[in-house]
Amino acid sequence: MKIPEFPSPISHRATPHRRQVADLRSAAQCSDHDWPVTIIGVPFDNVSLAEAVARISAMIVRRRPHYVVTANMDFIVQALGDVELRRILLEADLVLCDGTPLVWASRWLGNRLRERVAGADLVPALIIEAARKGHRVFLLGAGEGVAANAAARLLTQFPDLIIAGHYSPPYSGLLEMNNEEAVGRIRAAKPDLLLVSFGCPKQEKWITMHYRSLGVPVVIGVGASLDFLADRVSRAPEWMQRSGLEWSYRLVQEPRRLFRRYANDLVRFAPALASQVLNVSPRFIKSPRLSEQQALFFAATWVQIWAAEALTATSLAQDRRFWREAARQPRHTLLDTARVRAIDSTGVALLSRWRQQLHAEGFQFVLLSPSSETTRALRLLQLLDHFLIAGNWSEAQGLIKATQLHPRPVLFNGSPPPLTWKGEVTAENIDEVWDLTIGILRALGMKGVTFVVNLSRVSFIDSSGVALMLRISKWAKQHQIEVRFAYPQPAVLNVLKVTRLADRLLQRA
Repeated sequence: MKIPEFPSPISHRATPHRRQVADLRSAAQCSDHDWPVTIIGVPFDNVSLAEAVARISAMIVRRRPHYVVTANMDFIVQALGDVELRRILLEADLVLCDGTPLVWASRWLGNRLRERVAGADLVPALIIEAARKGHRVFLLGAGEGVAANAAARLLTQFPDLIIAGHYSPPYSGLLEMNNEEAVGRIRAAKPDLLLVSFGCPKQEKWITMHYRSLGVPVVIGVGASLDFLADRVSRAPEWMQRSGLEWSYRLVQEPRRLFRRYANDLVRFAPALASQVLNVSPRFIKSPRLSEQQALFFAATWVQIWAAEALTATSLAQDRRFWREAARQPRHTLLDTARVRAIDSTGVALLSRWRQQLHAEGFQFVLLSPSSETTRALRLLQLLDHFLIAGNWSEAQGLIKATQLHPRPVLFNGSPPPLTWKGEVTAENIDEVWDLTIGILRALGMKGVTFVVNLSRVSFIDSSGVALMLRISKWAKQHQIEVRFAYPQPAVLNVLKVTRLADRLLQRA
């Protein structure tokens, strides 16, 4: 796709053509969901249970792969130290609030989440919707026999429900699982909705490793929901759920497993939330005068937007029509935030969800000349590295072009270290990285030699990439070769440490 040269900035609100004006008026009249809110770096969609079910049903109709996360306080705390999990939460098609404390936290951040949407409530609602609409459901995970028991109980309650399949694989670590068996069963069953119960973060990482290739429109990590459906674990009384005390009921049921987790979550969550409240909250921001000087400029393949002085819940509500129109453009998007002097947790969430939605459709979101206030907020919430940032239109053009070139992810230098991986190594390109790497090793054909793969140009690797590293190491040993990996970037090193494979795979200094 050819990217046009960017024009000089305009100082007025550009006038859209007639169809866009009609869409703009429609947007002003429709009852869109409320603005999302970021809680310690995780953007939560501000929807009710009924709206979540409706959005998931719409995803099924679209048929392209989606994944949904029901995140609680433990998810957020784990993501603080887990780069891969943080990215998973940012890339999810829908992030739901599974915890009353998070609803309370959103109130302190100036944009109250409408309600808690717990996985244990969402799953039964989706089951009812699936029985009504004929959606095929697959249950994956939980303990031995739990998925089968849950399926049997559901069919007793909902005779019209289509259980396309169920499978509880033997317990093992994420990278030791027999994925061929699980993936084969799911593909053969052709479900519309896949419910995965491995626990966080295993289920989220398994989903992102496989959801693109499963042929399932919607995959959701559901935690203990299958245990609830199978009546293996009982839920707290409704009054405890409403009052935010369900955690205490769970703690009484499983004190050994949950006490340490709850204590750790509280110790890490409270200071992080306090930091956000103090630094990225409208209560502590001297809001500038709200301005009507935002501007839109449309082109064939991109749109450029100039933000005014505030990206806050108040300013977004005031200029709702403008931002709804801006965010719905199916084009590469350049957002100039140079004039932004106030940004809160709602403004940050808007940027995160906007970027994710464009990325899912194959478009790029570029921040142009972000102000120091914007940069500081994104850095505090560990989000700055997830955005493309350019200083001017020419630089933005280059960034967008670079994302469309798809250069080879493996280089052969011919000198130590001869192999270099670059870019990202994820579930989307591991087959290509395998073919290129093994092809080079076969061509060299030198037994008894140690080959070093240079990771210095790899910006990110996920669990699929780590599994690939293990696979290459195993193949090399079978061919009397040793392969070691070296010079990882901090994000890559984090993923290797979280999987506890850094010592095994990395070359010792």
